[in-house]
Amino acid sequence: MKKKKYHILILNGPNLSLLGTREPSKYGNKSLQDIIKMLSTKINKKNCELSHFQSNAEYKLIDYLITYKNKINYIIFNPAAFTHTSIALRDTLLGINVPFIEVHITNIYKREIFRKKSFFSDISSGVISGLGSYGYILALKVIIKRLKICI
Repeated sequence: MKKKKYHILILNGPNLSLLGTREPSKYGNKSLQDIIKMLSTKINKKNCELSHFQSNAEYKLIDYLITYKNKINYIIFNPAAFTHTSIALRDTLLGINVPFIEVHITNIYKREIFRKKSFFSDISSGVISGLGSYGYILALKVIIKRLKICI
């Protein structure tokens, strides 16, 4: 009997392509590619596919989600600055009905007041904030456990 293949999307919003060089004291020294490589080593590729998409443009994130909605089983989503501004991305996530974990490298609740409001937390299946790039790994571990896959 062939096992179902699951697809986990790592979705990243604006400026995360600057990781590793952007304010390392806040965001650490790992690049986004370093994080993706780290996540790739944690899965069994026989029954799990990991893909990644990053954009600084809100509409590109929305188009990607709508295009691939039927191929994605779970999302690790770092909306970055769109966390506090994007009702359009929120509506897309509600519309495609794919579970996701919201991840933030910094603790958004210890930063500027405008960063404390997330348009995604209440519709996510979990939020990880302030644990650096390790937050992505924790999100992946939770997804693996919830779906009983990739092991």
